Amino acid sequence: MKDVTRLMRRNFMRRAHDFGLTQAQMQALAYLARNEGIRQVTLAEMLEIQPITTARLIDKLEEQGLVERRPDPSDRRAVLLYLTERAGALIDRIWVHAAKTREEALAGLSPETQEILVTALGQMYDNLTRAEQAQSQTETASADK
Repeated sequence: MKDVTRLMRRNFMRRAHDFGLTQAQMQALAYLARNEGIRQVTLAEMLEIQPITTARLIDKLEEQGLVERRPDPSDRRAVLLYLTERAGALIDRIWVHAAKTREEALAGLSPETQEILVTALGQMYDNLTRAEQAQSQTETASADK
């Protein structure tokens, strides 16, 4: 799975080289497109990077006019992240390139096999997410004792 992921990422980045963004910046934009209004710390968790690294990443995207920070009305110390109008057109292009990459990766697989693959990967994701949550709860309970 790691090799396939790496090859898909490389295929996508070859298509998207003219965007002038790094893979991490495009990944951040993609997460924001699906989760507008999240906190920076939440985005850091999704990207699996440190909050300070996320702050620098958002700084660059903000400088390019792609992301804006807005105060969190429920916590004056926090900011919420939103895409700008300019980012909308870029996101559309990102999705097009991502679809082409998926199409190449799935070439030769029947629609039934594709459905089985997506279902199996989704189940694996759900299983591992539940296991991680259970482990986190166990660790929290142990720390509270």
